[in-house]
Amino acid sequence: MAMFLTMMLSILLMTHFPSGLCATAEEWKQRTIYQIITDRFALEPNRDLSQPCNVSDQTFCGGTWNAITSNLDYIQSMGFTAIWISPVHKNYDGPRTAYGDPYHGYWVTDISKLNDRFGTANDLKHLSDELHKRGMLFMVDIVVNHVASITTTPQDYSSFYFKKESQYHPYCSINYGDTRSEQQCWMGDAKVALMDVNTEDADVVSSYASWIKDFVREYQIDGLRLDAAKHIRGDFWPGFCKSSDVFCMGEVYEQDVRRASLWQLNPSQPTAGSQETGGNGQDPAGMDSILNFPLYWELVKAFAITGQSSTGALDLTLLEGALGRMKSTFPDISSLGNFLENHDVPRWSGLSVDPQSLFNAITLLYMSDGIPIIYYGLEQFYKGGADPANREALWPSGYQNTTALELIKTLNKLRKWMADVDPVVPMQRRRQHANE
Repeated sequence: MAMFLTMMLSILLMTHFPSGLCATAEEWKQRTIYQIITDRFALEPNRDLSQPCNVSDQTFCGGTWNAITSNLDYIQSMGFTAIWISPVHKNYDGPRTAYGDPYHGYWVTDISKLNDRFGTANDLKHLSDELHKRGMLFMVDIVVNHVASITTTPQDYSSFYFKKESQYHPYCSINYGDTRSEQQCWMGDAKVALMDVNTEDADVVSSYASWIKDFVREYQIDGLRLDAAKHIRGDFWPGFCKSSDVFCMGEVYEQDVRRASLWQLNPSQPTAGSQETGGNGQDPAGMDSILNFPLYWELVKAFAITGQSSTGALDLTLLEGALGRMKSTFPDISSLGNFLENHDVPRWSGLSVDPQSLFNAITLLYMSDGIPIIYYGLEQFYKGGADPANREALWPSGYQNTTALELIKTLNKLRKWMADVDPVVPMQRRRQHANE
């Protein structure tokens, strides 16, 4: 009888509570995200934690998806309700390049295959399942703008997802400031060329739509971080994100508020940013959210005590004005991804000489409209500079309980309390389950 009841309970749970949380933008607004580079976050229990991981070597240090799963308690104990992990798909797998090995996961070659450096399909599914059991959301970084090559004149396309020369833009170096050039020329250089995928090709667009739908469904992904989003025309993204049927947050490395805002889809004026983001001016353009680079630069100016003089430094009235412009310019400021660090900018504790500046900046980050994102290692006061120095291994820290970690824990509790007293999201979830 007990076995029968257990089986019935399992069936009911699977029927009414799917393994993924079907998270919408509204759901993501209630979350706080912990960003991870898989290779650098944790080692599996059987590995030697004393092994060195020198960032200047720019090579693999041994982190895996299973190691993330084994250390979810550390993340959840800080109060995070979602994680964002580095790309999971197959990368360049040849001789060491002038810039090292693709430990970071961004030199993707074939999105139809996973990166076996980090584990198996079952390992990635297990991580997804364990996150959802804890009520956490799962965001994965994806790269669709380009594929990696060690030459600007490839002759063999067999190792790439797209295997025809016509499915890539012809090689040219980027003239930054020229939108067409930024979107159709190649990132990287002759040492590691990032071959620009021809996202104007109808077959490429269709293939991407089918692939992302299947990928999200198979691994129960709740959100996507879109790498190099501004290097693809803005009217590509609405269709792609609709196919994924999950929350999309794009990387738009842009300091100007108005120009950055064009990349967030405006439901009331969906074609507003189309032409300026490289589209045809007639189709909708943009995505649910972007990483808030304008806020990042304002936080650096307002709080970072670098020891160097700079115009506007530590002037909070300038920050107040910038926050006002963001609120009046972005279609939905509450869904933007707010951060102090990531894998592309220097660590805050290396940038600012005063630890209190970190506490002030974190607090404002959490109290501002948007989704707080904390890059792994910030809570351990890591001080790495620009790439690759900002991609340190976390295990030498011993995952200690620091004052920064305690502040983050407190702020996460406050955000959770604020989300819990908001009746909108729980009501949405009740309606969703009632209809399943």
